[in-house]
Amino acid sequence: MPLLKLKLYTILIVFILGICLNNTTSYAQPDLSVSAEHAILIDAESGRVLFEKDAYSPSLVASTTKILTAILAIESGDLEEDVVVSERAIRTEGSSIYLTEGEKIKLQDLIYGLMLRSGNDSAVAISEHIGGSVEGFVYMMNEKAQWIGMNDSNFENPHGLDGDNHVSSAYDLALLMKYSMENDTFREVTGSEIYKSENRTYSWQNKNKLLTMLYENTTGGKTGFTKQAGRTLVSSAEKDGMELVAVTLNAPSDWNDHERMYEWGFDNYETYQIQKEGYEESSGQNYYLPKDVSVPLTKEEKNQLTAVFHSDNVSNLYAGTRYFQLEDQILAESAVLTERPQQPWLSASFAFMKRMMGVGSWST
Repeated sequence: MPLLKLKLYTILIVFILGICLNNTTSYAQPDLSVSAEHAILIDAESGRVLFEKDAYSPSLVASTTKILTAILAIESGDLEEDVVVSERAIRTEGSSIYLTEGEKIKLQDLIYGLMLRSGNDSAVAISEHIGGSVEGFVYMMNEKAQWIGMNDSNFENPHGLDGDNHVSSAYDLALLMKYSMENDTFREVTGSEIYKSENRTYSWQNKNKLLTMLYENTTGGKTGFTKQAGRTLVSSAEKDGMELVAVTLNAPSDWNDHERMYEWGFDNYETYQIQKEGYEESSGQNYYLPKDVSVPLTKEEKNQLTAVFHSDNVSNLYAGTRYFQLEDQILAESAVLTERPQQPWLSASFAFMKRMMGVGSWST
């Protein structure tokens, strides 16, 4: 690739990452308590942290690991493909969907069995099919985690059984759920209360009681438990156009923790659009803002929010970065362009990003 084009692609990738993957740690100090040793509540659109309790410490996470396994399978595989179940898969200890050796089952069915019934055998069958081996898939898991920004995580298996260094943090799992819920297939799977595989005479019921009976605003999630990790839970919920993600690790009362965090979040925050895509004039010059930006704010914060522009003319297109902040806390940021990019160039750049992410082909 010519050097100039590579530089332009790199610049645009910086724009996109700055707009889409900005995850802040700014949150109000609430009158809120939870049973969990580690907990977090974030806004699913902006990534803003609304509440946290020791959310950045690496910890055992049990079957919430399967969120990463599921999104990798959805992004990397053909859901209609048949997977041949191995002896290694059926011998995996712990929760199971009772696969049999040599059974041919669709990848889609395995993903539902993974997320709804927490099948460890399903996790191994998926990993061998997608990664060529469990070990190959684990390598993919850690690469994906790093790309998402899960800097306090290390995965040793696709199912979450305790390992010597199989850890993540509440914050990292929130980032993972935020990312995964942007995928329509994942959203459909994790939000399903029931699913029936053609290979079975009975249906699988979702173990996530928040979704099936306890909290009507729930849109998805994944449960987990081992004796060492305790009860772990990742969930998402939506109300009045705002979607939140909650994570608790080692939480004796996880269902109540999540309901309490959600109700506090929905009661205290409202989503405000603070930037609209399009041209905006400043100091006699027109600039192009490439994306709508919305963040959750309290009523008091709405009046305190300021926008600060930092000029950084690294190209003819890129004018700088706009930061939205409360005092010195940055809540969101956006690239500022001198003009609207031509669509073919944008499309090529997004294709380049997909290849860099490992979800697009390098072939021409």
